[in-house]
Amino acid sequence: MTAATRELGPTIGEVALEWGRIGCTGFGGPPSHIALLRDLCVARRGWLTAEDFERAIAATGLLPGPASTQLAIYCAWRLRGPAGALVGGACFILPAVVIIIALSAALLGSPPEWLRGAGAGAGAAVAAVAVRAGAGFAPPIWRRSSRAQRQWVIAYALAGAIGAATVGPWLVLILLGCGACELVRRRAGLGLHGWPLLAAAAPAAGGVGALCLTALKVGALSFGGGFVIVPLMQGDAVHTYHWMTEAQFVNAVALGQVTPGPVVATVAAVGYAAYGVGGGLLAALVAFAPSFAFILVGARRFERLLADDDVMGFLGGAAPAAVGAIVGSAIPLARALQEPWQFAVLAVAAFALLVLRRGMVTTLLAAGAVGVVAALAGAPLPR
Repeated sequence: MTAATRELGPTIGEVALEWGRIGCTGFGGPPSHIALLRDLCVARRGWLTAEDFERAIAATGLLPGPASTQLAIYCAWRLRGPAGALVGGACFILPAVVIIIALSAALLGSPPEWLRGAGAGAGAAVAAVAVRAGAGFAPPIWRRSSRAQRQWVIAYALAGAIGAATVGPWLVLILLGCGACELVRRRAGLGLHGWPLLAAAAPAAGGVGALCLTALKVGALSFGGGFVIVPLMQGDAVHTYHWMTEAQFVNAVALGQVTPGPVVATVAAVGYAAYGVGGGLLAALVAFAPSFAFILVGARRFERLLADDDVMGFLGGAAPAAVGAIVGSAIPLARALQEPWQFAVLAVAAFALLVLRRGMVTTLLAAGAVGVVAALAGAPLPR
C-alpha cells in the first residue's frame, strides 16, 4: 500500500461503514460479495484499479477458507493496512455471525410450529443448493485443466464426493491427500508442509477444544469455501459430539444460505448448539482467524503465490476434490430429511435450481414458506 493510496483511499471509519454495509446486504454468497466489493472499490470510489481487483480475486481464491471473506479483508488491507484489514474484516463478518446466533436461539430452542416448519422447508431444499453450488465451481477448474490433467481432475472430484458422503469429519484428510497426490505427481519427491495435518486430526474427546478444532477445520482447510464446510461440520456436530440433531444441522445450513455475509458464519450455529452464545462467538472467532492470518502475514507475498508451482500443484488436486465434496455433501443432507413432504420440496427445489436456474436465496425462502404452510396445515415436522 503506497502513501498515495492512503491519501486517496478511505478512512478507517469509511472502511467500517462500507464493509459493514456489504456484510449486512450481501445476500447470495461469494458472487454477491465479489460484485459488491468490485462496485465499491473499483467502479464507485476508484480505490483500486480493475487489474488490482482481479489479481486480488485470483490470489485469495488460492487460499483455503472462505474466499470472499479473504477478498474483503485483503481489499481493506490494500487500502488501510493491517488496521483496515482488521476493521473491514470484522465489520464484514459480524453481521452474519450476530444474525446466525440470533436465529439459532430461535430455531434450536423451543420454536413455535410455524418457525419449525419454515426451518424444515428451507432445510429440505439445501441438498439441491449444494449440487447447484458445486456445479457452479466446476467449469472454471475444468477449463483451466489440460486434456491430460482432466482424468486426474475427475478422480479427485470423485474422491471428494465419496468422502463427503461417507467419512464426515475425516474428509479433510481426503482434501489434503488429493492436494499432496497432485503435488507429488507434478514434482516427484516434494512433500507438504506439515501444519495443516495438525488441524486435520479429529479430536479424541469433546469439550470446548473439540468445538475449536471443528471450527479450525472449517476456517483453515475448507478449500473452495462455501459448502465444503457442510461435511466438515456435520460429522462432528451431529454424529461425534451430538451437539445437534440431523434436522437442526440442516436448518443451520439453510440459515447460512439465506442470511447475508459469509456462509462460513454457519459455524456459529454449531457453536451455539454446543455452548450457547459464547460457543457461537468462539466458533466464529476460531473459524475466521485463519483468514485474517493469511492476509496479515502473507498479503505481501501474493504475487509470488500466484507464480508458485508447488502451491498451484497442491491446489490442482485439492480444488477438484473440494468441488466433489460440495456435490457429495448433498447425500448426507438429503439423508437427514425425515418427512415425505420434505422430499417433495427437495424435488421441486432441484428442478427450480438446476433446470429453471432460479436464485438460491429465492428458492430457499420459497421452500421455507412451503414449510410454514405445511406446519400450519398439521403436517408432521422433523425432530
